Amino acid sequence: MSEKTPRTQSRGRAGARAWQRMLSGRRLDLLDPSPLDIEIEDIAHGLARVARWNGQTSGAHIYSVAQHCLLVEALARARVPRLDRRLRLAVLLHDAPEYVIGDMISPFKAVIGDAYKAVERRLLTAIHLRFGLPAQSAPDVALLIKAADRQAAYLEATWLAGFAAAEARRFFGRPPKFSAALERDYLKPWPAEAAQTRFAERFIKLLGE
Repeated sequence: MSEKTPRTQSRGRAGARAWQRMLSGRRLDLLDPSPLDIEIEDIAHGLARVARWNGQTSGAHIYSVAQHCLLVEALARARVPRLDRRLRLAVLLHDAPEYVIGDMISPFKAVIGDAYKAVERRLLTAIHLRFGLPAQSAPDVALLIKAADRQAAYLEATWLAGFAAAEARRFFGRPPKFSAALERDYLKPWPAEAAQTRFAERFIKLLGE
């Protein structure tokens, strides 16, 4: 990882602090995020402790964004088996900004509007640049991510979040085909430490392939 050098941090409105201190020692500016302040250790740690569905899922553990990202990447691979590893890395990182801004459910995003989306976009751009990806995903990759994300949402909704199949279909589309292995591996919530480790290991594999 790159050497951790201090940077001048911007401030939000009325001088409010606009940066987040990470366990790595980084200070990530939310208004002007630098790729130099992004570490995969922070991303894996944070995503493994952010709950999908506002924590309203069954099981002894939260269903984390880290586990969700791994599920989405598995579904994308099932849709496009020969998907390039760099594109799979983009899929894995599609919700990476949530390691610092949290996972906001879609109904609340609609209420807040563009302010949240603008911060999310800037963070995702910085994350992409940090790990050698294009600043923005190509349209076909963005469509693949959206499709796999909706499939994951359907599975999570019906397996973990109490949705009836008809209700989930109305919000997330048709149910995807999935194997018993996918059910076993991705639809039972993991402890935070396991989610963190598996996300980091998958990232390292895709980065190094």
